[in-house]
Amino acid sequence: MEQRLSLITLGVSDLARARRFYEDGLGWTKGNPEDEVAFYQLNGLILALWTRTELAADARVADTGATFSGISIAFNTRSHDEVDEILGQAAAAGGTILKSGEEQPWGGYSGYFADPDGHPWEVAWNPGWSIDETGHTSLGSA
Repeated sequence: MEQRLSLITLGVSDLARARRFYEDGLGWTKGNPEDEVAFYQLNGLILALWTRTELAADARVADTGATFSGISIAFNTRSHDEVDEILGQAAAAGGTILKSGEEQPWGGYSGYFADPDGHPWEVAWNPGWSIDETGHTSLGSA
């Protein structure tokens, strides 16, 4: 697994309020047309806003406030098959598979593992995003 981050997702209680904060308050530009999630292109990294409920359900963790912080870290892959390879590598290293790789309704493929401290990592292949040779993830394909 390359040493890089692709995406940080913040689980928010009110997506509209969070978008107003980032877009109207901070002047950030949303890089996707969908309303149910917001992606913001950063310097070689993407920040996502999604509801805590949906994020917890996607990672298959209980949102009790004690065991789920409302944040997941993502590692995007360059291929569909690499998702399962990375999940296997994480499991072999002592991680816990939270969700095996699955086809996603948004057209990609993803799964989740938790590191030994329980932090959830999404491992995802998104055919609409590109990853350059230095590992920078960008909204839009190459």
